[in-house]
Formats: sequence, C-alpha cells, structure tokens
Amino acid sequence: MWGAGAPARPSGVKLRYKAIATIPSVPYLRLAAWIACCIYASVPSFWLVIHPRADSWRRRHRERRPVYKLLLPLWVGMWIALFALTYPLRRISLYNARWPWLIAIFFFAAGFFLYARARRGFSPLQLSGHHELQPNEHEQRLVVEGIRGHVRHPIYLGHLCELFAWSIGSGLASCWVLTAFALITGAIMIRHEERELVSRFGDSYREYQARVPMLFPRA
Repeated sequence: MWGAGAPARPSGVKLRYKAIATIPSVPYLRLAAWIACCIYASVPSFWLVIHPRADSWRRRHRERRPVYKLLLPLWVGMWIALFALTYPLRRISLYNARWPWLIAIFFFAAGFFLYARARRGFSPLQLSGHHELQPNEHEQRLVVEGIRGHVRHPIYLGHLCELFAWSIGSGLASCWVLTAFALITGAIMIRHEERELVSRFGDSYREYQARVPMLFPRA
C-alpha cells in the first residue's frame, strides 16, 4: 500500500506504529499480566475471609498473637490457588495484537490516579487495616473529602482499572476470567463493607451513600 508512487504515509500513522513497535516483548507482558491479575483478583476474596471474622482477628491482636504473620501467608496462598486454577488458560489468547496496550495505558493511568488520590486523607495504618484491628486505639472518622467526595470506593475502582488494563492489553483468557471473578467477589465484598460502615457511622454514612456514587462518578 505504501510502495513506490503511493502517497506518503501520514505522520500520525508513523507515530502510532512507532509507539506500538516500542512496546516490550508481548510474551513477557502477558506473563506479567497473568501474575498481576492473580494478585489483584485475590483482593476481594482476602477481604471476605478477614472482615466477617474481624472480632476474632481483633481478639488475636489484643492477645498480641501474630495476626499479620498469619494473614500475609493466607493472602499469598490465595495467589497460588488462583495461579493453579488459571494455569491451563495462561497461554490462551482471545486476540493477538499489540495495539490494545495503547488502550491499556489509559486504564493504568486511571488506576494510579485513583490510588494517589485515595491515599489523601488516609494514613498508611488506615489503608493497611490497623484501624479495624485496633478500633479503640484509633479515631474512627468517616472521610468524605477529596476523591471520596466523588466515589465511595476509589481504591477498589483503582483495582478494577488495573485489572482491565492487564486484561485488555494481554488479551489472555486467564486475565479476563480473573477479572470476572474479581467483579463478582468485589460486588459481594462491597455489599458487606457498606453494611459494616453503616453499622459504624449510622446516619452519616447513609447520607453519604445517598449523595456519592459507589464506584462510578456521576458526569
């Protein structure tokens, strides 16, 4: 098409092809995508294991028993379980192209933006769950400023953006299966968390629910 006598290739096309050509080796990216999706997809399941038994974990913490030494291996065990379950799908591609990585960049950027904004007003201890383990030792404050004035669960939305980024870019069946799994378990997780927040903050949280969307900001 672009041979002798044909019109010059538009500069925009050249730039687009150059950008696609500079994307690292797709096989390595697909391996990274599979690993990343296994980790991200485990987050809702990990939450569902921890929070329904929050009183038990708090009791262990008060007794100075090694809570995090148990929780971290438990989370890693979930990664391994998801690796094993999706291992047969790890090389099945729904499509083979590099250009979807350009779309994935948008979702990566959105996820990092949400993570950065979600950390504002939240201490590292709050994000790591210490306030739930030590409710009497930390102020229980409902944060509704910043990004949380537009969406109630920005961190979970960030996780979804990262999952979609890896799935869109790689085109792997395993990644899309893990994303679907995270959507289902995440919906259950958010429902449980909303109940917990209502019980903790009462009418203040109910008013917040009525005013601010759960995951997707209003236009």
